[in-house]
Amino acid sequence: MTYVLPFAELGLEQVLLVGGKGANLGELVSAGLPVPDGFAMTADAFAASMDDGGVRAELLATHREALAAVGDDARLADLSRRMAEMVTKVGITPRVADEVTAAYRTLGPAPGGSEINVAVRSSAIGEDGKDASFAGMNATFTNVGTEEELLAAVVRCWASLFSPRVISYRADKGLDSEPLMAVVVQRMVSSVTAGIVFTADPVTGNLDIVVVEAVAGLGEAVVSGAVTPDTFRVSRTDCSILETSLGNQEFRIVRGSDGHDTREPVPSGRTTPIIDTTTVQTIARMALRAERHYGRPQDMEWAIDAQGRIWIVQSRPITTLQSTSAAATDTAAATESSGSVLLHGLAAAPGIASGAVRILHSPHDGHELVDGEVLVAPMTDPDWLPTIRRASAVVTDRGGITCHAAIVAREVGVPCIVGTRTGTTDLVEGMMVTVDGGSGEVTSGVAARRPATTVAASSAPASHADVVTATKIYVNLASAEHAAEVGATDVDGVGLLRAEFMLAEALSGRHPRAVIAAGESEAFVAAMADTLARIAGPFGTRPVVYRTTDLRSNEFRGLEGGEQFEPEERNPMIGFRGCYRYVREPEVFRLELEALAKAREAHPNLHVMLPFVRTRWELERCLELIDESPLGTHRGLHRWVMAEVPSVLYWLPDYVDAGIDGVSIGSNDLTQLILGVDRDSESCAELFDGSDPAVLDAISTIISTARRCGITSSLCGQAPSTNPAFAEHLVKMGITSVSVNPDAVAATRMHVARAERRLLVDAALGSGHCDPVARG
Repeated sequence: MTYVLPFAELGLEQVLLVGGKGANLGELVSAGLPVPDGFAMTADAFAASMDDGGVRAELLATHREALAAVGDDARLADLSRRMAEMVTKVGITPRVADEVTAAYRTLGPAPGGSEINVAVRSSAIGEDGKDASFAGMNATFTNVGTEEELLAAVVRCWASLFSPRVISYRADKGLDSEPLMAVVVQRMVSSVTAGIVFTADPVTGNLDIVVVEAVAGLGEAVVSGAVTPDTFRVSRTDCSILETSLGNQEFRIVRGSDGHDTREPVPSGRTTPIIDTTTVQTIARMALRAERHYGRPQDMEWAIDAQGRIWIVQSRPITTLQSTSAAATDTAAATESSGSVLLHGLAAAPGIASGAVRILHSPHDGHELVDGEVLVAPMTDPDWLPTIRRASAVVTDRGGITCHAAIVAREVGVPCIVGTRTGTTDLVEGMMVTVDGGSGEVTSGVAARRPATTVAASSAPASHADVVTATKIYVNLASAEHAAEVGATDVDGVGLLRAEFMLAEALSGRHPRAVIAAGESEAFVAAMADTLARIAGPFGTRPVVYRTTDLRSNEFRGLEGGEQFEPEERNPMIGFRGCYRYVREPEVFRLELEALAKAREAHPNLHVMLPFVRTRWELERCLELIDESPLGTHRGLHRWVMAEVPSVLYWLPDYVDAGIDGVSIGSNDLTQLILGVDRDSESCAELFDGSDPAVLDAISTIISTARRCGITSSLCGQAPSTNPAFAEHLVKMGITSVSVNPDAVAATRMHVARAERRLLVDAALGSGHCDPVARG
């Protein structure tokens, strides 16, 4: 097995092997952008080392315990420490170490020196993805200059996978699969200046603005929030600089005489930007080039060496555009405040919130913050995540709008202002303040809400705001956390409301049959119904399609009490799940249906969708269970099935005859079962291709059958937003709707609209209109 791959051999198709960071570096190389040379250690290197050390199974079991312990800080810290100690004690297995050190030597010595100086960066599977940035969560080490230091840094990266902050973040994102870590090893750029570039405004979601931030020295100073960088707002159209804001940099991070990072004071009183106009524009153009390659807005790190060469050292999708635009809508609803302005800073995460000031200087003091207070700190790093989640707003002395803390605040929807310089001294503990994360102002007192009189702009630029498509654009949701914000946008409804996270929360982490056995069914139904109502309400009459739970047996076993009720399966992916589980365990399914019926009394826009349907007879029995439940008396209820199993190509007309009026294509499961490849397999990742002709033919058959039978058809997945050609395929096939993650709505609508326009033009040209080319 190969445990090391050079950047030139990497791309997004290897994301399950080398993580988001490694895969994106390969994409940047293929796009022709300047990337420092390096290689990625695969997730298999980590897995092999843990296997050889005999701790892999124990790590996985302990990690499950840790996910369940989130909220119990002492228990979580203890479990995290145990896992990190396991990883550190085992270290790198010799067969992996030999391959890594050999690859390290091929990078060659640094110019003018004998050592190979590299950066060692975590690239956890799931990190730097479209839905979860993991900004600053896992470890990075710079100025690593020997083989011994390299191997030690790799182990420390691996161990960081099990820190409390990472586990809390994974729990928040619903990432409960086995944690695996790839590692990127990249030649160091001894940067004179460095920074971040966003190809859309990360605060407002404005796609017409590129944001560039710059500091002297290494970029860690800006991404960590330790200093306030220079900020440039650049026009996407011509890369002209619209606005420049000088930062406050008290020090820079450079390579010290001992070869390691050191802080060096920076003279105060600077009156000119750190980088000139030409450099800002060049960086912006590079970033826009990368965005065109990816097909979606990017968050990138750059560095400039002593020779003036600009390097791109990292790229990932912006994870927060939809949430920031929704929060901007909330800000537009506005407040009326007679309070005086106490403080100005950089608007880092939009939204308005009031609360009592709580000044803290360390994340270890986070327990002192009472839920709903305003967190005021010198700066925040990812260790503050649990505290940030409980705060009504965040205010910091230092940091820029692209620092880790700002990214995390935007992801969890907490208003944030950074770079105030004097927040911890100007604000007084306990005083009531209002924080406007959209304007960067902190005012005294509690602002009174007033009704919004206008609808705020969405994350799309104004020229896109009036785009209308015949194909419905739905969203995928999994919890009530951002339902109100997403419901305030122009989406056509929820095409996939996943049950699993809501179910686990309503069950308090217990197995549903354990809850039934304890006589607590009513409490579960009430909790689940309440969550469903909070999601359906903001969408008014727009449909919200609830997909009933599709946990597999191995996932159900991870719930408290699960081992008593779940079978041990060799291949749970195609085992006891979905529709067949409802037939065999109707008592659990009935509770879900009861909760849905209870919520639907006030929100008739809720509908039901059955996952993983394999045969007609099991579907018919499930539909009988629905008819026998309180849902059976509800008028206007739509009954959908997921098209995930290839047998649907044969059975769909029979499903329609049985009473189904909608089909939603689960492209991931359908792809894995058509191509016979495990969607979670790292070793077979290159085989998993949702655009394979066999998969596209199956999708086309499903859509055409749905049209012929008179039912609606949809597809749940991100391909329509990232792949314009795929979106055009779906439109040509005649799909009724697509359902994507909230941050992909704007891009999806544009791709679909363009595809629909092309169809109209083709139809017009094919019906007797003159060909303008021939006519010319």
